[in-house]
Amino acid sequence: MSEHRRKPPQPQGGGRAAARRGQSGSSSGRRAAPRGATGSPSDSYGTSSPGSGSYDPGGEERPYGGRAEARRAAQRSSGGRRRATEPAGRGGRGAVPGGPGRARGRAAVSDRKRIVDYPRAGRYGWRRWVPSWKLVSGMCIGFIGSLVAVAGIGYAMVNVPNIAETAKAQNNVYYWANGKEMVATGGETNRQMVNLAQIPKDMQNAVISQENKTFETDSGIDPKGIARAVFNMARGAETQGGSTITQQYVKNAMLNDQSQTVSRKFKEIFVSIKVGATMSKDKIMEGYLNSAYYGRGAYGIQAAARAYFNKDAIKLNPGECAFLAATLKGATYYDPAGSTSIDTAATPAANSKRALTQMQDTLDKMVEYGHLSATERAKYTTTLPKTQNPRSNNELSGQIGYLVDLAKAYLLNNDIVTADKLQQGGLSIYTTFDKKKVDELEKSVQKVQKAKIKPKERPDTDTHVQFGGASVDPATGAIKAIYGGEDATKHFTNNADATGAQVGSTFKPLVLAAAMKWGVRDPDGPEVQAQDERTKVSPKSLYSGKNDLKIKTYDGAIWKNEKGKEWLQENDGQESYGTPPKYQIDLREAMRESVNSAFVQLGMDVGLDKVKEAAMDAGLKENSLAGTSFPSFSIGISDPSAIRMAGAYATFAASGKQREPFSVTKVTDKDGPVFTHEVVTKQAFESNVADNVTDVLKTVVEDGTGTNAQLTGRQVAGKTGTTDGNKSAWFVGYTPQLATSISMFRLDDDETNKNREFLEMFGTGGEKKIHGASFPSQIWQDYMEQALKGEPAEKFPTPEPIGEIINDVPTPTPAPTPSEAPTSASPTPSPTPSEPTTSPTPSPTETCFGFQCPPPGDTGGTDNGGTDGGVTPTPTTTETGETGNSRGNGNGDFFGGPTG
Repeated sequence: MSEHRRKPPQPQGGGRAAARRGQSGSSSGRRAAPRGATGSPSDSYGTSSPGSGSYDPGGEERPYGGRAEARRAAQRSSGGRRRATEPAGRGGRGAVPGGPGRARGRAAVSDRKRIVDYPRAGRYGWRRWVPSWKLVSGMCIGFIGSLVAVAGIGYAMVNVPNIAETAKAQNNVYYWANGKEMVATGGETNRQMVNLAQIPKDMQNAVISQENKTFETDSGIDPKGIARAVFNMARGAETQGGSTITQQYVKNAMLNDQSQTVSRKFKEIFVSIKVGATMSKDKIMEGYLNSAYYGRGAYGIQAAARAYFNKDAIKLNPGECAFLAATLKGATYYDPAGSTSIDTAATPAANSKRALTQMQDTLDKMVEYGHLSATERAKYTTTLPKTQNPRSNNELSGQIGYLVDLAKAYLLNNDIVTADKLQQGGLSIYTTFDKKKVDELEKSVQKVQKAKIKPKERPDTDTHVQFGGASVDPATGAIKAIYGGEDATKHFTNNADATGAQVGSTFKPLVLAAAMKWGVRDPDGPEVQAQDERTKVSPKSLYSGKNDLKIKTYDGAIWKNEKGKEWLQENDGQESYGTPPKYQIDLREAMRESVNSAFVQLGMDVGLDKVKEAAMDAGLKENSLAGTSFPSFSIGISDPSAIRMAGAYATFAASGKQREPFSVTKVTDKDGPVFTHEVVTKQAFESNVADNVTDVLKTVVEDGTGTNAQLTGRQVAGKTGTTDGNKSAWFVGYTPQLATSISMFRLDDDETNKNREFLEMFGTGGEKKIHGASFPSQIWQDYMEQALKGEPAEKFPTPEPIGEIINDVPTPTPAPTPSEAPTSASPTPSPTPSEPTTSPTPSPTETCFGFQCPPPGDTGGTDNGGTDGGVTPTPTTTETGETGNSRGNGNGDFFGGPTG
């Protein structure tokens, strides 16, 4: 071994520290001295002494300036470089051979204890960042301890709710348009507490069997259900209620705070735990059944028993108990009376089916869990219990109930407030309804009913006669008045909303608007054409008024259905208009006389897709437009509501500006405004298009089928409408200030009857036929005269000429004089009157309810026509063809239809 690698001998005195200081220069310790050091304490700090082994340049011994200099000297004496690190001894990591002093100095630092050993000492690489089991265990214990502490604090802070004090819904107050109170309803007026002894055991068992079979033994909460609800709220999904009866009771008792937040959910959990630990199961069950909402404004089992069965709760039988348990899942969809004003899917038939299914399921579970004998259960297998009138509150009688339903549906369908919020109450709801106009409309209908409709004298023709009506302000879209039926506590369907009654020829102005807006297609051009490839139509344009007219496609081909049958369009009374052989009349006259053949052909020339678009632009809902691919679409086989028809005509009255009908201007609660309506205006038609339609409709009232609607000193535009089979009749008209629609039809009042259908009105009211020019226009005139009394008479804008006169004629006169002979022997556009019909005549009766009927026009056939020419055809049904949608359920996304 070389000399500089040899370990020097240890000094004999001074101990280990002295020995360390006296090590040779090969030591790399912090206090190392050069080889030959004496080992004295003074040497280690560089003091000069003879024989120290350190010399100055002159060869004399010199002191070191400090530890660093001593270290450098030692390195020079050992070869001029640092030694490789050797494994650490007891001095700790980083020690080098011969340098125990340096290593021991570092050990003092690494041995110091830390509260949290992270990153971990004594570990390298990825192991340095892996926590020890002690750290993990400590953190888990600390976290669990924190949760226990928080839970303990939360548990201590919440109180067990008193259902009698906290679960009381308040009334909602509805106001007329002038700010005066209309009615206060919907809250605690229909609520009565009863003790458990007054609640049948079958009712308790029904909710246990259906809602929470472990109620008697559980702790009051469902951890899985809670986790699911919290998770859904955290990610913004649909929230869920408590899954145990205890949780539902607590939720009902916390009506003062129904916010869907995680903090409120945790509060509910703590309350549920405390209720489960401190209250008896009997008290929880009593509180739950007394606080739950069963529909029909009934809070609590006693109010529900009265609302549905007009009896005390204690007298309920097992079937009735099982039924009421079903309503707890959502009365909107389980009340047999239906809730179509809130959701059109909640029809009486659909609700009855759902309720019966749920009731049977509950009874089965009651037997399964030993709460009901099979013998007793067998008594309730086929039908629902008989329920009474859903409205027993006299304040909601007459038209008030319809108005309240309309306002509620507007709020719910437009997501302004939730159903829970409405049930909780405390809202001030300001409506658009004008009390004077509502009263006048009701009086006008009642006047005709009392004078003309006599069901006792004419039971075969005057029973089930119904009217509907609505008035809309063209300037805003505000619904000023409706007529929903005889009485909201007796007739539950709002006839101002969707009824399924087809609108007939009141649809024709929309066809004319489409022809003026887009124009007819070029017969030589492609089927789909740009705007500049069409010809906009003037009201002076000429069309055939021939009866049994063969309808053609825009390019001149005879229209045929899927079976290859041709369509022959009939006019009212089988009458042709114009002079043979072409029977041409202009569109103004065709509108005045309500000539079907002219408007069916016009619709085909424009394109039924454009007619549909014009109808939707005016404000009709797409799902109320039926048979949109059949020629008869242009003459009103669709069934929009009275509200939507008034709104569409209001678009013409406002020179083409369309505003959505609405029924609520603002909503407030104790904290201030909740909602304020803002009028949104869309330009559906250019003003000249709308004003020309108005000018043509003025002719209908001045000298056409609508003369009964004339008003004293006022300009009126309007249109009559009657449907095939004389099953509905309409008059829709307007002045510059107000648009109003009136409908009339016969329909069985029993909404639970699945087979009910619209009935013919031949002979009704002592009239040979009912048409738009009769009772509907009379009601319209009588009402509008009073509704506008005191308001200044306004004039419609004077329209500018529009479009081109299409269809050439041999003379400039659109309708030749009777003495004028035919001037051309060329083929006529339609067969002569003697030409045989190529398709069968439809059946004179209809065997289906309005919204169940297949769309008219799915085969060829002759359109029978109606008295005023406002015809809705119903040809014989074929095996194929478009079914369309005649339900009309979407007419009031504001009024009871889905957000549509």
